[in-house]
Amino acid sequence: MSSHPIEALMKTTMESLKDMVDVNTIVGDPVESPDGTVIIPISKVSFGFASGGGEYTKNNSSQVSNTNEEEDKKLPFAGGTGAGVSVQPVAFMVVGNGEMKLLPVDQNANMVDNVINFIPKLLDKVQGMSSKKNKSKIQKNIQEEDTEE
Repeated sequence: MSSHPIEALMKTTMESLKDMVDVNTIVGDPVESPDGTVIIPISKVSFGFASGGGEYTKNNSSQVSNTNEEEDKKLPFAGGTGAGVSVQPVAFMVVGNGEMKLLPVDQNANMVDNVINFIPKLLDKVQGMSSKKNKSKIQKNIQEEDTEE
């Protein structure tokens, strides 16, 4: 039994999609800058695929049909397939100076990343302000004790 024509259509389309899918599509080729920093693009790849078809039949009810099953098998087939691909940049991996950073392209994600990176700096400043207040209180107390004597 021979395969159905839709199978051949689907097989051809799937092989074409398979050729398009490559790890370098998702994690791009690294680019080295003059200062030695390496930038690696990272992308999101989405695929869509549809396939369909049908066979023509003879619908001559006014004429007496003299055809047999062998002729019916030779009726034409109509079919089609379609595919779509979307490649969107998601982030860039930056490697340099002994550090590795993931820089997202999405502004909302970048804002969250900036807030997370800012928290340790904020804590250091708060601790620095707290220690300055303590130092100034101690110095003020020392000065008061000196003036009392």
